Parts: sequence; structure tokens; C-alpha cells
Amino acid sequence: MKDANQNEQTQQLIGYIVDEVIRRPGVQIAENTPLISSGLIDSLALVQILAKLEDVTQLRIPAAKVQPKDLDNVTLMLATAARVGKPRK
Repeated sequence: MKDANQNEQTQQLIGYIVDEVIRRPGVQIAENTPLISSGLIDSLALVQILAKLEDVTQLRIPAAKVQPKDLDNVTLMLATAARVGKPRK
């Protein structure tokens, strides 16, 4: 079960992806909506999303340790951040 902080992070990422990355009227996503494999976002959008993921989680995430499949949905993004992220200094 997710705690309140995880839920807030999930909602922040979903809002950012819908409003700033996808930017198509009527598009809604959930935490498990496939983003890359469905074509909703492309690999260039991952750079933006990775920066936002660092802001939301307050972790530094080494890009070399992240692959597109690790960021295919919001749940995977947060799990990847928890797995490879380092506290910001």
C-alpha cells in the first residue's frame, strides 16, 4: 500500500506528464498507463520526465542507470527512482 507521500508524488508526475509533456486535449493517464510502449511519449520526453522525477522525489537519478523500460509508467518511474536514486546534496 502506498503512503501519502508516494500518492502525492504519483499525482505530481501524472499532472506534469499530461499537462507539460503529452499536451493533448482529453488525454488522461493513470499510474500504470504505458507511456513509451503505447507511443504517448517519445524518448526525447524522457529527459524532461527524468528531471521532474528528480524534483518530485528529491533524489539524483543517474541517467546511465535508467533505461526507457524503467520509465514506461509512473509506478515504474517511482520504483526506479527509489532503486537507483541518491539523496541530493
